[in-house]
Amino acid sequence: MRNRKIRGLIILAVLLVTAYYFLPMVVPNLPSFWTTKRLKLGLDLQGGSQIQLEVDFTNSELSEKEREDAIKTAYEIIRNRIDQFGVAEPLIQRIANTNRIIIQLPGLKDPSRAKNLIGKTAMLEFKFVASSEQMQETYEAMDKFLQENIEKYEFLAEFTDVEEDEEVVDVLGSEDEDEDESYDNAMIFTDLTTSEEGIPLQIEYEHIAKLKNLLEDSEFVKNIPTGLQIALGKENKDDPYSARNLYILHKNAEITGKSLESAITKIGQGYTAKDKGPYIMLEFKKSGAKKFKNITGQNIGERLAIILDNVVFIAPTIESRIPDGQARITGNFTIEECHDLVIVLNAGSLPAPVNIIEERTVGPTLGSDSIKAGILAAIIGMMVVVIFMVIYYGLSGLFADIAVIINVAFIVAVMTMLEGTLTMPGIAVMRLTIGMAVDANVIIFERIREYLAAGKTVRSAVDSGFNRALVTILDANITTLITALVLYQFGTGPIKGFAVTLSIGIVGSMFASIVLVKAIFDGLVTNSAKDKLSI
Repeated sequence: MRNRKIRGLIILAVLLVTAYYFLPMVVPNLPSFWTTKRLKLGLDLQGGSQIQLEVDFTNSELSEKEREDAIKTAYEIIRNRIDQFGVAEPLIQRIANTNRIIIQLPGLKDPSRAKNLIGKTAMLEFKFVASSEQMQETYEAMDKFLQENIEKYEFLAEFTDVEEDEEVVDVLGSEDEDEDESYDNAMIFTDLTTSEEGIPLQIEYEHIAKLKNLLEDSEFVKNIPTGLQIALGKENKDDPYSARNLYILHKNAEITGKSLESAITKIGQGYTAKDKGPYIMLEFKKSGAKKFKNITGQNIGERLAIILDNVVFIAPTIESRIPDGQARITGNFTIEECHDLVIVLNAGSLPAPVNIIEERTVGPTLGSDSIKAGILAAIIGMMVVVIFMVIYYGLSGLFADIAVIINVAFIVAVMTMLEGTLTMPGIAVMRLTIGMAVDANVIIFERIREYLAAGKTVRSAVDSGFNRALVTILDANITTLITALVLYQFGTGPIKGFAVTLSIGIVGSMFASIVLVKAIFDGLVTNSAKDKLSI
């Protein structure tokens, strides 16, 4: 009697938990105390993006061990960025023995934003803007280099001063003696940029690609005056075809992102355009704050550029010493841009650049079709099982069908409670566990039939049938459970998800067959003087 009461309480508790997490999926407008959790769907069911990254060691001279450490670091940083991005149940895994990382982002509506977030190296640097004399020196050096090597850069031909028509020269029978001199004196680099009084040094949109090509050329970069570098300013999101600021900077960083404690998004409440809108507040570590205080105190009147991934976001003039270890990055930001920059700054910089080598998008329509197909297959399979069990085993078959339905609801409820993710393999697992639950009931019913045929009473036949079948059921289910645990331990991504769903299904199947169905039979044979059983 005591054992039956304990079993009854266990069954009641399981049914209540199952109802609490399962009913919101099928019943709308439940009371407010009901859970708000919903079963999450994987990439294959609700759509989303899959991105494959490759850590780029092309220009690196790292050893094999250093490369392996860099890949592990990149993996952790990317995982931290994705976790902060807010995608439900992302999958991030490294392809074994390669420098490639696969990312699945279920339900992502803006993959371009995610790609931008993932791909940022997030190298934060503070560098001084070069003086007027150093800028002039840079311009002269670059003009001279391009004059001497113009044949190497065909895309700059429009900036030479040689415009004389060859046919005209042939007709006249002579050439301008000053042609070579005109060619040699072409101020090619200077002509790439525009400079007016009161306006920052800029480069027009149609010339930006040319400048980027130059900055990717090692020979060109090598001829920039020692200790200096050329960098572009931030792109204007409102007008991507507008000119961008051009900066000549000191090459050595005064302070880097390694000194950063945190970055947060704030909203300016000022009256001017400069003081309005979102911006990023940077706070340095104690050592970084001290260094920043000294830098700003000793260089009042100088311009200090804030650079992220070699792009200058802002280059304000230092007006006074900054003792509180804080700096701000302002600009024409949206809230989303600020949020994404804060994520990459707080997650840290990547040890090496990453390239997106493959992108695959699964549309929500495809996901919806997969859900419909999976559900339809499960319903058809369950209906066939229900009809067969009722026809073949009568009322006992109906009890088994009820247990199977409760088993499916149990799997969904537990996955919802654990905030797991349902995928197509998960739906396959549900169908598998339905088969295992039915198989267990068939074994039990056949044992009971054997004992009834041997002349035992209904009560004795039920007890003996369950006891005899128990060993076989436990053997099959525990073996499968061990397999699921092995898959979880050594598998990755979808394999782990399959293993988790399978483990839940096995536990639910054994509970439904051994505990729930046994309780129903015990209730029948105990509370009524049955001498026959519909089986």
